[in-house]
Amino acid sequence: MPTPRESRPSDRPVDRPITIYGGGSWGTTLAVLLARSGTPVTLWARDPEQGAQMAALRENVKYLPGIRFPDLIRVVHEATPPACPGGEAVVSVPSHAVRGFVASMSGPAPAVWVIASKGLEEGTCLRMTEVVAQSSREPLPAVVLAGPSLAREVSAGKPTALLAASDDDAEARRIQKRFASERFRVYRSSDPVGVELATSLKNVVALAAGIAAGLDLGANALGALVTRGLAEITRLGLALGARMETFLGLAGVGDLVTTCSSPLSRNHALGEALGRGQRLEDALRSMTMVAEGVRTAHAAVHLAERVGVEVPIASQVHRILAEGLDARTALDELMTRPLRSE
Repeated sequence: MPTPRESRPSDRPVDRPITIYGGGSWGTTLAVLLARSGTPVTLWARDPEQGAQMAALRENVKYLPGIRFPDLIRVVHEATPPACPGGEAVVSVPSHAVRGFVASMSGPAPAVWVIASKGLEEGTCLRMTEVVAQSSREPLPAVVLAGPSLAREVSAGKPTALLAASDDDAEARRIQKRFASERFRVYRSSDPVGVELATSLKNVVALAAGIAAGLDLGANALGALVTRGLAEITRLGLALGARMETFLGLAGVGDLVTTCSSPLSRNHALGEALGRGQRLEDALRSMTMVAEGVRTAHAAVHLAERVGVEVPIASQVHRILAEGLDARTALDELMTRPLRSE
């Protein structure tokens, strides 16, 4: 695979060190993206054996085969995550591992957390910024980096746009400049709550879209799922303090359409396997990457119950995953709900 043309460093900030925690497809992609733009980056892999392989081969053969590491990537793979004193700590571990990861960090604190993990924590229903804040030794600013960004396409240099969202505008601007390049456009948002909710909950709708594909329900069904899925994501987001415009932008419509329609989406792929009749355990066992929508579906339903919001698509996905509800039965129940206005 040809290597995309490298971008000029331009005016990107380079005075703070940056460490990416998580050697999966997205963490590796972000490391490659930064290094191609002239930024030295440390990449820490949770699995020491995988990390040693990445360091030796200069490639993540498990998650991103064929994407060579630029020289500016330093791979570390000790069991304990290294400190990033005064730097930018990018959290890209699976959502269920974020609390334990942050709690295990020692040494001087980073200057800012950059949250690249997506999902809601099971049990607490907390967003990843909330989990990080609870687990950190001291309060630090956080920037959410999210949007329609399939790792394989980004690492191949295909044009992508996403968001740096934070209550701290200065840090959002800094992260925006840090990650932006000729093929990777970064916008700012001051609604991190909406961005996190939208980009987490879309994985649940993507599972539903994959199930519909596995059942061969056609384009009409996909259009209905995306539209009504956006409606329930927006209802829940607004009830939790997010802003409407967030759900009409990259984090909402953009990420939802991308994840529900691309065969590269791991949640769509898992849903498709379920729609074809595969058991959840077997489908998960066959995947190398984590499908965040599975855990998020459970948390989303419980979160919606807390605030009194209806989420019929998420509820049916949850029942398919947790109760073994037949996918066609779930569809029939969705289609025969009481009629109402849009």
